[in-house]
Amino acid sequence: MAATSPTAGQPIPNNTYGKAWRDARAMVLTPVQQRSPLARRPYDLRHAAVSLWLNAGIPATQVAEWAEHSVHVLMRVYARCVYGQEEAARRQIETALAQSKPEETPPPEQAKPR
Repeated sequence: MAATSPTAGQPIPNNTYGKAWRDARAMVLTPVQQRSPLARRPYDLRHAAVSLWLNAGIPATQVAEWAEHSVHVLMRVYARCVYGQEEAARRQIETALAQSKPEETPPPEQAKPR
């Protein structure tokens, strides 16, 4: 006898996903975390991933491609989620400037009059 699907080939109801998600959260989160908005919906994982990528310093163009957003939409939605990158950006600029600085060489000898 062949096994049959509990949904008989029909789409899985949204409340089934919701219950499975709540059960999963209960298994891995502390009671305090469960009461918080942390990963309240599966879709929240997408926001967490995009925020993580941006905070890790991945260029916005790459993150936008992975998230299938335009850079404009990405920055409009996620710019407020990016923290602590100013200092890292300043260090990158300083490093780039230091690398482009010409070597200090002594001035050429002055031509002596004859």
